[in-house]
Amino acid sequence: MRRISSLGFMAITLLLLSFSTYSNTAFTQRKDVQLFIKSMVKEYHFNAKELTATMNQVVIQPDIIESMEKPYEKKNWDVYRDLFLTPARLKGGLDYWAANKKALDRAQKKYGVPPEIIIAILGVETLYGEKQGEHRVLDALATLAFNYPKRAPYFTKELKEYLLLCREHGVPATQYKGSYAGAIGQPQFMPSSYRNFAVDFNHTGKRDLVTNNADSIGSIANYFYHHGWRPNDGVAQHAMVVGTRYKRIQVNPRKTNYYYTQLIANGVKPMTAAHNHPSRAALIELVTAKGNEFWIAYPNFFVITRYNSSPQYALVVYLLSQQLKQQWAAVNIKKHRAYV
Repeated sequence: MRRISSLGFMAITLLLLSFSTYSNTAFTQRKDVQLFIKSMVKEYHFNAKELTATMNQVVIQPDIIESMEKPYEKKNWDVYRDLFLTPARLKGGLDYWAANKKALDRAQKKYGVPPEIIIAILGVETLYGEKQGEHRVLDALATLAFNYPKRAPYFTKELKEYLLLCREHGVPATQYKGSYAGAIGQPQFMPSSYRNFAVDFNHTGKRDLVTNNADSIGSIANYFYHHGWRPNDGVAQHAMVVGTRYKRIQVNPRKTNYYYTQLIANGVKPMTAAHNHPSRAALIELVTAKGNEFWIAYPNFFVITRYNSSPQYALVVYLLSQQLKQQWAAVNIKKHRAYV
């Protein structure tokens, strides 16, 4: 009986292995995949056999599509906020600031983006590089390009950018791991952003967003700079609404859509003193268990949404940045007093 079971086990194993090989080969027999390969050969001069062999290694991941349909950003604001504004994330950010101060200061001087914003992005995205994702980027992008029709054009473009990135870096396309959406490294850049905005900030001869803190810092600052970050301008202000005129205002737009004075005239009242607020603004309305919460958002707020389009994401980055800024100042005041 043992011998029969052993032989049976071996047969099943061989069957599964052959099925796996067949499944991968079957993927490149799909017409849409073949057309993609042909386009990469024609437009970017990839070797057809080599690219087919690469695409044969794709493993479609259904759980990625499930994650796309249920992102954190669909949670209520109070739930989402509390996921990220934690003592551990704040402490990690302060430690990161202390360890990378020179690179952060240099990035601010060159690009105008303050350290607390850069650190907050890293804190929200990957807990300062600790959690960069466990999905093979090739699998994630191929799954979304070919099995997620409503975002297929975008992810097909990112798959193309990813293959070009890997060729430029001289690494196999199976090497990088990242998020379920195919974002890479400490700052979670999509491949197109990696190719266009990543910088070799410490002059090592390569742009490394996976292990190099300086490159990650400089690249985030460069990204914000090219998307219109305005040094010394405000980002957002907590607000309240008075009366009913505010209901005329279009909330949660993709960019500033009113003058600040228009918001005020329609019953939107800032709850904090205005710090360097620009003339253009927008009204953000977020859902919580205790009722809706309102914020006045400025152009820099919408620069953050170029990183992630969710207003909840932009606001939690801003709030974390303010916690970091306040705590960093407090710590350094104490240090200064200790030496006086």
